[in-house]
Amino acid sequence: MRRPDPDFTKYADFFDKKNIKEYKAGEYVFQKGDKGDCMFVVLDGQVEVVAEDRVLSVIEKGYIFGEMALIDSSPRSADVRALSDCTLASIDEYAFRFLVKRMPNFTLDILSVMANRLRSVNASLHLHH
Repeated sequence: MRRPDPDFTKYADFFDKKNIKEYKAGEYVFQKGDKGDCMFVVLDGQVEVVAEDRVLSVIEKGYIFGEMALIDSSPRSADVRALSDCTLASIDEYAFRFLVKRMPNFTLDILSVMANRLRSVNASLHLHH
């Protein structure tokens, strides 16, 4: 049985308050192709990840998104927009590196999320064969 995704709000003490922003329902956080220079933690509300007019996932309080761009410096691979009014903390490369160096559990939590997402994609590919 897979472990549930970790709750990243437990790292909130390390988030820079100036990087916490409110988004209104329907507002884009970023769009496919945008430069990816930060990841996000949902502190309140929900966002949806959309590609080719399909909702790929809904991300709720405590979860993260946008982490791939920080890891491989690639442009955003999907749109993310606020599903409800929400509060997000952005973590730039400097903060990300700080957390990775100082908090081994942060790194393990990121890896856990990415592994869970990869398993979901693999499972959905097997269903479509």
